[in-house]
Amino acid sequence: MKKYSRQREAILDVLCSTDTHPTANWVYDRVRETIPNISLGTVYRNLSALSEEGRVISVSVGDGYEHFDGNDSLHAHFYCKKCGKITDVALENDYLAEAIRKNGFTPDSSVYIVRGVCGECNAKEKN
Repeated sequence: MKKYSRQREAILDVLCSTDTHPTANWVYDRVRETIPNISLGTVYRNLSALSEEGRVISVSVGDGYEHFDGNDSLHAHFYCKKCGKITDVALENDYLAEAIRKNGFTPDSSVYIVRGVCGECNAKEKN
């Protein structure tokens, strides 16, 4: 774990205060409200470090952006390809990690992404 920094804690606070799975630019805009002189490069470096430390999850859904998640509990992500919304889906067990362990592999983390169309977009299509 890297040493404490005010910037890193502010970035982590922003991520833990939302469930929207923001991009680095979104995080940058929010952190600048409390640390106006922070650079976008500092935000990117700290997001990368937090991801490597396992304190945040990097989520790539195929929309051209890297998203970040401050929720470190066991969960999957649902990505709506119509509206772009990313939603957390609680998991009770990580069956894939268990199966991988049975084959001698020790996973550090896992990110599950299901792509499809959300209920709201499905309802809009029906109307």
